[in-house]
Amino acid sequence: MARGEFSARKLRKGRMRQRWKEQKYMKRHLHLKEKEPLGTSPQGKGIVIDKRTCEQKQPHSGLIKTVRVQLTKNNIQVTAFVPGTKAIDHISEHDEVVIEGIGGSQGGPVGSQWGIKYKVIKVNGISLPEILKGKKQKPMR
Repeated sequence: MARGEFSARKLRKGRMRQRWKEQKYMKRHLHLKEKEPLGTSPQGKGIVIDKRTCEQKQPHSGLIKTVRVQLTKNNIQVTAFVPGTKAIDHISEHDEVVIEGIGGSQGGPVGSQWGIKYKVIKVNGISLPEILKGKKQKPMR
C-alpha cells in the first residue's frame, strides 16, 4: 500500500471503501431503518386481521401462536408473536394491539421463530401480562 508523499487520495479512497463493510454505516447511508414497517419508532399500533400458527425451525417441532397485524401508520401487514400460555385466546379479530420488536440481533427473529420479528405487548390498551394473570379484563370494542 502506498504511503508516500502523494498517496493521500488513494488512502482516503481505501478508507471509504472499507466503511461500507461496517453494518451501522451501511444501514445509515442506505436509509434501511426508514424502510422497516415500524420505521424508527420502537413500538407500533395496529389492528388484528387474523390469528395463525407458524411452525418452528428444525430441530424444534412446536406451533407458534401468531397474529397478522395491519399497522395504522402505514397499512403494512406484519406477523407478530403472542407470548404466554393461552394468550391467543384473549385476542380476537379487529382488536387494537401494540407491537414491538422481539430483539434479535440486527432486528431479526429469535431462536427457532423464523420470520417473526415482532411481539404483542398490549391488547385494547391493556398490558397482555396483566390480562393473563387475571388482574385486568380486556375491554370489548
